[in-house]
Amino acid sequence: MKKFLIAAVAASLVATPALAAPQNYGGQRHQPVKVTKKPTYKPAPQRYQQPKVQYRSDWKRGQRFDSRYARNYRKIDYRQHRNLKAPPRGYHYVQSGNDAVLVGVTTGIIAAIFANILR
Repeated sequence: MKKFLIAAVAASLVATPALAAPQNYGGQRHQPVKVTKKPTYKPAPQRYQQPKVQYRSDWKRGQRFDSRYARNYRKIDYRQHRNLKAPPRGYHYVQSGNDAVLVGVTTGIIAAIFANILR
Protein backbone atom coordinates (compact mmCIF):
# COMPACT_ATOMS: atom_id res chain seq x y z
CA MET A 1 0.00 0.00 0.00
CA LYS A 2 2.86 2.29 0.83
CA LYS A 3 4.48 1.67 -2.54
CA PHE A 4 1.20 2.39 -4.28
CA LEU A 5 0.85 5.81 -2.59
CA ILE A 6 4.43 6.77 -3.37
CA ALA A 7 3.91 5.78 -7.01
CA ALA A 8 0.69 7.85 -7.23
CA VAL A 9 2.35 10.96 -5.74
CA ALA A 10 5.35 10.58 -8.09
CA ALA A 11 3.06 10.18 -11.11
CA SER A 12 1.11 13.31 -10.15
CA LEU A 13 4.32 15.31 -9.77
CA VAL A 14 5.50 14.18 -13.20
CA ALA A 15 2.10 14.84 -14.88
CA THR A 16 1.60 18.33 -13.40
CA PRO A 17 3.78 20.21 -15.94
CA ALA A 18 2.09 18.40 -18.82
CA LEU A 19 -1.33 19.50 -17.63
CA ALA A 20 -0.17 23.09 -17.23
CA ALA A 21 1.11 23.30 -20.83
CA PRO A 22 -0.79 25.61 -23.24
CA GLN A 23 -3.66 23.96 -25.05
CA ASN A 24 -3.93 23.61 -28.80
CA TYR A 25 -7.24 24.77 -30.25
CA GLY A 26 -7.15 22.94 -33.58
CA GLY A 27 -4.51 25.08 -35.22
CA GLN A 28 -6.41 28.36 -34.86
CA ARG A 29 -4.29 31.24 -33.76
CA HIS A 30 -5.71 33.80 -31.43
CA GLN A 31 -4.72 37.21 -32.60
CA PRO A 32 -5.70 40.33 -30.78
CA VAL A 33 -8.66 42.10 -32.36
CA LYS A 34 -7.91 45.61 -33.55
CA VAL A 35 -10.47 48.05 -32.25
CA THR A 36 -10.70 51.30 -34.12
CA LYS A 37 -12.18 54.20 -32.24
CA LYS A 38 -14.23 56.83 -33.93
CA PRO A 39 -12.69 60.26 -33.58
CA THR A 40 -14.33 62.15 -30.77
CA TYR A 41 -14.95 65.83 -31.21
CA LYS A 42 -15.12 67.93 -28.11
CA PRO A 43 -17.75 70.62 -28.15
CA ALA A 44 -16.57 74.17 -27.70
CA PRO A 45 -16.43 75.17 -24.03
CA GLN A 46 -19.58 76.95 -22.99
CA ARG A 47 -19.26 80.34 -21.38
CA TYR A 48 -21.05 81.11 -18.16
CA GLN A 49 -24.09 83.29 -18.60
CA GLN A 50 -25.87 84.77 -15.66
CA PRO A 51 -29.48 83.70 -15.49
CA LYS A 52 -31.84 86.41 -16.60
CA VAL A 53 -33.84 87.86 -13.75
CA GLN A 54 -37.51 88.35 -14.38
CA TYR A 55 -38.48 91.58 -12.73
CA ARG A 56 -41.85 91.88 -11.07
CA SER A 57 -44.22 94.77 -11.26
CA ASP A 58 -47.30 93.07 -9.83
CA TRP A 59 -46.57 93.46 -6.14
CA LYS A 60 -49.51 92.92 -3.75
CA ARG A 61 -50.13 93.78 -0.12
CA GLY A 62 -49.13 91.06 2.30
CA GLN A 63 -46.48 89.54 0.02
CA ARG A 64 -42.85 89.39 1.02
CA PHE A 65 -40.79 91.94 -0.89
CA ASP A 66 -37.64 90.52 -2.46
CA SER A 67 -35.20 93.13 -3.77
CA ARG A 68 -33.76 90.69 -6.33
CA TYR A 69 -36.97 90.89 -8.36
CA ALA A 70 -37.41 94.66 -8.17
CA ARG A 71 -36.40 96.81 -11.11
CA ASN A 72 -34.36 99.92 -10.11
CA TYR A 73 -34.33 98.86 -6.46
CA ARG A 74 -33.30 101.57 -4.01
CA LYS A 75 -34.50 103.04 -0.75
CA ILE A 76 -36.43 106.29 -1.11
CA ASP A 77 -36.36 109.33 1.11
CA TYR A 78 -40.01 110.35 1.44
CA ARG A 79 -39.04 114.02 1.91
CA GLN A 80 -37.87 114.28 -1.69
CA HIS A 81 -41.28 113.24 -3.07
CA ARG A 82 -44.26 115.35 -2.09
CA ASN A 83 -46.77 112.55 -2.80
CA LEU A 84 -45.34 110.35 -0.03
CA LYS A 85 -46.14 110.75 3.65
CA ALA A 86 -43.75 109.84 6.46
CA PRO A 87 -43.69 106.06 6.86
CA PRO A 88 -44.78 104.56 10.19
CA ARG A 89 -42.12 103.37 12.61
CA GLY A 90 -40.56 100.11 11.35
CA TYR A 91 -41.34 100.76 7.66
CA HIS A 92 -39.50 102.40 4.79
CA TYR A 93 -40.19 103.23 1.16
CA VAL A 94 -38.53 101.28 -1.63
CA GLN A 95 -38.49 101.94 -5.36
CA SER A 96 -39.40 99.15 -7.77
CA GLY A 97 -39.54 100.50 -11.31
CA ASN A 98 -41.83 103.55 -11.19
CA ASP A 99 -43.64 102.29 -8.09
CA ALA A 100 -43.08 103.24 -4.47
CA VAL A 101 -43.58 100.31 -2.11
CA LEU A 102 -43.98 100.63 1.66
CA VAL A 103 -42.12 97.67 3.16
CA GLY A 104 -41.59 96.50 6.73
CA VAL A 105 -37.93 96.82 7.72
CA THR A 106 -37.61 93.58 9.68
CA THR A 107 -40.20 91.35 8.00
CA GLY A 108 -40.08 92.55 4.39
CA ILE A 109 -43.89 92.40 4.13
CA ILE A 110 -45.50 94.90 1.76
CA ALA A 111 -47.89 97.28 3.52
CA ALA A 112 -48.80 99.61 0.63
CA ILE A 113 -48.05 100.18 -3.04
CA PHE A 114 -48.10 103.54 -4.78
CA ALA A 115 -48.14 102.90 -8.52
CA ASN A 116 -46.40 105.23 -10.98
CA ILE A 117 -45.54 107.87 -8.38
CA LEU A 118 -41.84 107.97 -9.24
CA ARG A 119 -40.74 109.08 -12.67
